[in-house]
Amino acid sequence: MSNNNISFILHKPQLSENIGACARAMKNFNFQKMIVVDPKPIFPNDKILATSVGAKNIIRKSKNFNTLETALKNTDLVIATSARFRNKNIKHIQLEDLRKIDYKKKVAFLFGSEASGLSNNEMSYANYTLQIPTHPDFKSLNLSHSLIIIAQFVHSIINSKVFRFKKSKKIKSASKKDLLSMTNLCIKNLEDIGFFKPKEKKSIMLENLRNIFYRMELSSKETRILSSVFASLGKKR
Repeated sequence: MSNNNISFILHKPQLSENIGACARAMKNFNFQKMIVVDPKPIFPNDKILATSVGAKNIIRKSKNFNTLETALKNTDLVIATSARFRNKNIKHIQLEDLRKIDYKKKVAFLFGSEASGLSNNEMSYANYTLQIPTHPDFKSLNLSHSLIIIAQFVHSIINSKVFRFKKSKKIKSASKKDLLSMTNLCIKNLEDIGFFKPKEKKSIMLENLRNIFYRMELSSKETRILSSVFASLGKKR
């Protein structure tokens, strides 16, 4: 169990100051892995480095991706943050539920852009969605404020070394890369047989598929079996 297993993903951040402040918040609690996806400002830039203050090293070694899917390939578990409850079949959790997470896995906390947060499509890549409790009349939190609340809470959990459940050490959970590969294989075969009809409903159908696969907490063996099934079904045509 280590802080090094945890990353913070900023999806389409809009303000340099917020990116820098997020890096500073991460360093306050000894987290080092920042991932930036399709940022609006040039990354990195002088304003980002200036507002990061003593956390310039986090900015300099952070990873920058063009798409969310590629950013998630080296993670096992994704927890997306949202200021509102989503009417989706996805596991909604609160801060206290973070105590149940296995931090021996590669865990990523996903944050949306300052203006619009995360879309339902982007949320569909997550295993859980997390709401930070706020006053109901004003739920919106600044990006760096959201991050620092979660960073502090997770830091306290890791250092307390308290976990509520255990799994057999012989069972290896599927990585996000394996899940993405399996899901994309399934989607390709479905596209080949013209499954996504009508076309205007394809995006919501894809969201639902990802929600189904990502919340199942599959093992790596189960993922391989399902990938073989999807591949075989494709060959039968």
